[in-house]
Amino acid sequence: MTWQNEVDEIARRKAMTAQMGGPEKVERQHAQGKLTVRERIARLVDEGSFSEIGGLSGKAVYDRDGNLVTLSPANTVLGRARIGGRTVVVQGDDFTVRGGAADAAIWQKQVIAEQMARELRLPIVRLIDGTGGGGSVKSLDVDGRTYVPANPGWDHVVANLAAVPVVSLALGPVAGLGAARAVTSHYSVMVAGVSSLFAAGPPVVRRLGEDVDKETLGGSKIHTRNGSIDDEAASEDEAFERARRFLSYLPSSVHELPARTEPTDDPARRDGKLISIVPRDRRKVYKMRQIVEAVVDLGSFFEIGKYNGRSAITGLARIDGWPVAILANDPYFYGGGWTADSSHKVIRFLDMAEAFHLPVVNFVDNPGFVVGTAAEAAATIRHGSRALAAVYQASVPWCSVLVRKCFGVAGAANANATRLHYRFAWPSGDWGSLPMEGGIEAAFKSDLEKSDDPAALLADIERRMNLVRSPFRTAEAFLIEDIVDPRDTRPLLVEFANLAAPLRTPGPVAFGLRP
Repeated sequence: MTWQNEVDEIARRKAMTAQMGGPEKVERQHAQGKLTVRERIARLVDEGSFSEIGGLSGKAVYDRDGNLVTLSPANTVLGRARIGGRTVVVQGDDFTVRGGAADAAIWQKQVIAEQMARELRLPIVRLIDGTGGGGSVKSLDVDGRTYVPANPGWDHVVANLAAVPVVSLALGPVAGLGAARAVTSHYSVMVAGVSSLFAAGPPVVRRLGEDVDKETLGGSKIHTRNGSIDDEAASEDEAFERARRFLSYLPSSVHELPARTEPTDDPARRDGKLISIVPRDRRKVYKMRQIVEAVVDLGSFFEIGKYNGRSAITGLARIDGWPVAILANDPYFYGGGWTADSSHKVIRFLDMAEAFHLPVVNFVDNPGFVVGTAAEAAATIRHGSRALAAVYQASVPWCSVLVRKCFGVAGAANANATRLHYRFAWPSGDWGSLPMEGGIEAAFKSDLEKSDDPAALLADIERRMNLVRSPFRTAEAFLIEDIVDPRDTRPLLVEFANLAAPLRTPGPVAFGLRP
C-alpha cells in the first residue's frame, strides 16, 4: 500500500510536458536558429541547478475511463536556479507551443514568477520568445467573446523594478505584451539577426500600408539604437553570458548591498598612457573608454547601452573589488554633449544605480547640451534637465573626475553641487559657463565693431582669456578641490571605493525606477 503509482504518474506527465510542442515544432525552432526554452535555461544557469515549478501544468486529454492520453504543456516554463552560485527566478516562453501566445498559456505561471522574485527577494531573468503570453485572435474565437484588456500581474512587473534585478532576453520575434515585458527591465538584450521586437508585427502593420519584414520593422539594429533594448548579442550564448555578467555586479535585491569580489588588480597601479591620452588641442577627440578601462579593475568594465545615446557612456565596473556605476562622456559624439537620447540613458542608468546602492564614478568631458534646431525640436533642454534632476536626486556616494570640458547647465551635472564635492580634475580640465570659443565674439561684440583692427583685437582677447581658463586659476580659488597627475587616478578611485563602501545603506529607495 504505497503511492508508487501516483509517483510514477508524476514522472510520466513531466515526460510529456518536457516534449514541449513536439518533435516537429522543436525542429522548426532549431531551423530558425533558436534554442528551445529548456535548452536556453540549461545554458543560462549553473549546471543542474534548475528546479522547475508548475511542470505538470498544461492542457490534458483523457479517454472515456478518465485515463490521461496526452498532456500538452503550458507555454511558460518557470523555476528557480542558480547563476554564479546565487539563486534566481527564471521564466521562459515556449515558442514551440502556439508561438508563446495567450491561447496556449496558463497566465498564472508568469504572474507567480514575478511575485516570487519580489517576495523572495530574488533576481528574475525572462527568456522572451513570441508574444510573451500576450493576445491571440484565436483565443477570441475559442472563447466566443472579447474582453477589456488587462495585463495580469503587471503590478508585480512594475514593483520589481524597485525591488530586484530584472533581466529580459528577447530571443525571437517579440510582440505586444512580450515586447512590453522586454523593455520593462533593468537590462535587456536582443540577438542580432534572430530577435525582433514590436508593438504589433508585420501582418498588422501591413494592413496600415507598410509592407515590411520583421527585421526592418523591429530588428536589433533598430531597438538597440533607439534605446528600447540595452544591448545586442551575436548569439543566444552571448546573451546568456551578458545576463550572467550583469547580475554579478548587483545584489539579489535592494535589501542587500552589492558584494565585493576578491581584488586581483594592484590598487596602486598607475597607467603611463594616461598622461598623454587627452590631446592638448581641444578640438581633437580621444577614446574615453580607454581611460575608464585603465583605472577600474582590469577587465571589469561592463558597458550598457553602447549603441544609443552615444555621447554618454554608461556601465558597471569594479574598483578594488567593489562594484560601481560608471558614467562618462564620449567626445566622439557631439563632443560629449548631452542630447535628448543620452539624457534618457543617463536618467535610467542613475535610477538603477540608486536602486541597487552602487556608488557612481563620473568621468566628465561635457561641453553642455547639444544645440541647434534639431536639438530644440527634440526638447533637449527638458530631457537634459530631467537628467540633471536624476544627478541631484541620487544619494549614493559620488566621485567625479573632470577629464576635460565641463560647461553650462549640463556641465553642472558633474555632481550634485549641494553635496560634498568628492572630485578632482586632470590638468586638461576646461570649464565655465560656456566655451570661450563660442562666447568671446558675442561678449566683446561692441569692442570688435569699433576696432580698426578687429582680427588683432580678437587675437589679443583670446590670448588673455586662454590665460584665465587655466585650471590652476580655479584651483587657487579652491573652486576645484584638486588637480592631479592623471596616472594617479586609479589609486584615488580605490580610496574613494573603500570610503564609499560603508556608506551604502540597504533598503528600498524613495522612488521606483520606470522603464
